[in-house]
Amino acid sequence: MSRIVNFSAGPAMLPAEVLARAGDEMLDWRGSGMSVMEMSHSGPEFMSIAAEAEADLRALLAIPPDYKVLFLQGGATLQFAQVPMNLLRGKGKADYVVTGEWSKKAVKEAKSYCDVAIAASSEDRNFTYAPKSFSARRDAAYVHYCSNETIGGVEYHSIPQAEIPLVADASSHFLSRPLDVSKFGLIYAGAQKNAGPAGLTFVIVRDDLIGQAAKGTPSVMDYKLQADADSMLNTPACYSLYIAGLVFKWLKQLGGVAEIEKRNVQKAKLLYDYLDRSAFFRNPVAKEDRSRMNIPVTMKDKALDEPLLKGAAERGLVQLKGHRSVGGMRASIYNAMPIEGVQALVAYMREFEQKNG
Repeated sequence: MSRIVNFSAGPAMLPAEVLARAGDEMLDWRGSGMSVMEMSHSGPEFMSIAAEAEADLRALLAIPPDYKVLFLQGGATLQFAQVPMNLLRGKGKADYVVTGEWSKKAVKEAKSYCDVAIAASSEDRNFTYAPKSFSARRDAAYVHYCSNETIGGVEYHSIPQAEIPLVADASSHFLSRPLDVSKFGLIYAGAQKNAGPAGLTFVIVRDDLIGQAAKGTPSVMDYKLQADADSMLNTPACYSLYIAGLVFKWLKQLGGVAEIEKRNVQKAKLLYDYLDRSAFFRNPVAKEDRSRMNIPVTMKDKALDEPLLKGAAERGLVQLKGHRSVGGMRASIYNAMPIEGVQALVAYMREFEQKNG
C-alpha cells in the first residue's frame, strides 16, 4: 500500500527519512542490542539521546544560555495549568489574548489559579484575525497568547510587544520558522504537529521565572525541579523524545528553520493563491494573519462538504475535515508535508470546483 497524503492537524505526518531511520534502529539502536523503547531513561544510551536532542534544539532556535529546555508530558493542554502554577510567583494576576478555541481553553484553565484579564480578543470578528496590540496590566505576572491557532488558522507573523513576560503556545508552528526566543518569558508546544509524535511537550523558559512554583504544585509540574533533573524527575516520554531528536537532525540537514520556512512559505502560497482566485472556495482569515500551517477552507453550500471530503479520500488526500466550529475543510501543511501533497490537493480542488461551481 502506498502512503497517503495526510493533512491531519495532529498527530501529523513525520518525515519519511525519520521514519525509515527509526525503523532501521527499532530492534537495535546503534549496536546497543535493544530498542530505544526498552532503554532505561537513566542509562548512558538514552541520556546521550536526550542530551543530543537538547543540543540540536538549542542550535535550531539559537536558544540563549539563560533559558531552560524541558521535555515534558501531558501535551500543551497541561501547560494551561502548569504555566500559572509556575509563573504567577505570588502575583495572582495574569493576562490572556484570545484568538480562538485554544486561547479560550487556556483562559478557562488559568481562572482556577488566578485573576485573569483579557488583554485583547478577536472574538468580535469570529476569531478571523490576530490583534496586534495588547492592553496588559503592568502588575500581571505574564501575558499569554497562542501564536498559531490550529482550528481557526490564525497566525502571528511577528512577535507582539509586551512589558511583562510574554508566554506563547506555539504548538502548531513550532520549528516552522525562525523564532527570537529572547523576546519570550516562556514558549511551549506539543510535539505532534511539526516535531515528533504525541506524548512529548517542549517548554523553553527563562531562568529567572522559575523556582517560585505555587504551593501545592505537584513535583512533576514544577519547572525548576524538572530543570534540575534534566526533565527526568520521572520517566520521560522516551521514544517520543528519540523521534523528536531525529526530526531535529532532519531539519539541520535541510538547512535549519530558515530553510524550512522558505518551503513552508512556498507551500502555503500555492494553496492561498488558488483560494484567492477561486469564486467557489474561500478562506475566512484576514490575509495578513493567515496561518502557513493550518488552512481552513469553506464553501457557500455546506451540503458539498461531504462529497468534497469523500472525493479527496478516494485520491489518498485524507484528514481534511474542518473542525466542527468552522466546518468545511482544513489542510494542515506542517514541515513534513511535501509540496507535491499541496499540489495534489490544489489539483483536486480545481477539479471539484469545475464540476460543482
